[in-house]
Amino acid sequence: MPKIWNETIAAHRDAVREATLDATAALVAEHGLTGVTMSQIAKESGIGRATLYKYFPDIESILAAWHERQIGEHLHRLAEIGERTQGPRERLAAVLRAYAELSGNRSGHAEMASAMHRGGHLAKAEAHLTGFVAELVRDAAASGDVRDDVVPEELAAYCLAALTAAGSLRSKAAVARLVAVTLDGLRPPGA
Repeated sequence: MPKIWNETIAAHRDAVREATLDATAALVAEHGLTGVTMSQIAKESGIGRATLYKYFPDIESILAAWHERQIGEHLHRLAEIGERTQGPRERLAAVLRAYAELSGNRSGHAEMASAMHRGGHLAKAEAHLTGFVAELVRDAAASGDVRDDVVPEELAAYCLAALTAAGSLRSKAAVARLVAVTLDGLRPPGA
């Protein structure tokens, strides 16, 4: 097949997949997890049911794909923040602040995200995130801005666990306080 044809098919497949994920998220936000059918998703996506089943065997697989897309977008956003922030401590603080905000900002998809967080497909993303934060901690420790008496991976796990609590906080001020407390826990001993 000519290259343009392959690119057109790939673009079409991507568009159908994205439309399906978006439609599913909208339907779940409106009707709840148990109130959505494959027929509704197909109709909302603008595709036939048979076509939908070629892409996804069931609603659970659509939800998992939606969640993986969300996680990927969040990881990309955190990496961008890390890249554009100067200074090891400032970079770590900016990424942790963004992570806390993302944990608290589910934009109407709380039920979907909550259900997906019980799934087993998160291990790779969690390992990537922990490694990313551990590297930021390592850089900040090397510059003397963060304690170096605890291994970076443990400090990263501490930060991420603490900031996951931001998901239950309702105000930006509360999230900011939680980030400040978490960063205080990273101070070098005696600082």
